[in-house]
Amino acid sequence: MKPNTRKAIKESFMLLLNQKPLSKITVKEIVANCGINRNSFYYHFSDIPTLLEEILIEKADAIFKPEINGNIFGCMTAAIRVALDNKNAMMHILNSANREAFERSLDRMSERAVSNCIDFYGAVYTISDECREAVLLYYKSLLVGFAIDWLNDGMNDEISDRLKCICVIFDGTFENMMRNCGRIS
Repeated sequence: MKPNTRKAIKESFMLLLNQKPLSKITVKEIVANCGINRNSFYYHFSDIPTLLEEILIEKADAIFKPEINGNIFGCMTAAIRVALDNKNAMMHILNSANREAFERSLDRMSERAVSNCIDFYGAVYTISDECREAVLLYYKSLLVGFAIDWLNDGMNDEISDRLKCICVIFDGTFENMMRNCGRIS
């Protein structure tokens, strides 16, 4: 077994996903595209949805780099860049039966971005677990709603400008919320 077989399968799948709808992609096409047999595919993945889920998790994990922890804008900008680089694939996933896997990934990614910010400010402000959960739910819901609206609108390129505008309008709000949580604790 080639050491890069798993990577080759993922790359082949993403290439195909950028070309056609998810429901039209077969294991046969994936393996033919990367020059392996079907058994090799099934050695690494049980099915295409499992492959998709792993890729979504990896893409989300790649967004969170130490230099953007504590910065929701940085996380969202990185996520938008990944989405726009794979626009056709994103739209194919969004319009597929596997949309739920994508939405779970989006939810996890948003939760992680907010958790990183809470942890970043947690070094300065002490907050209760109840406040932490309230802040997490509030901001995660905002991010997920923002992302889903953008995706449903066809992923227009103006999103970065809107996001910058929102960040300017709400500058200091997150830190202020954390400070106020400290008063409740």
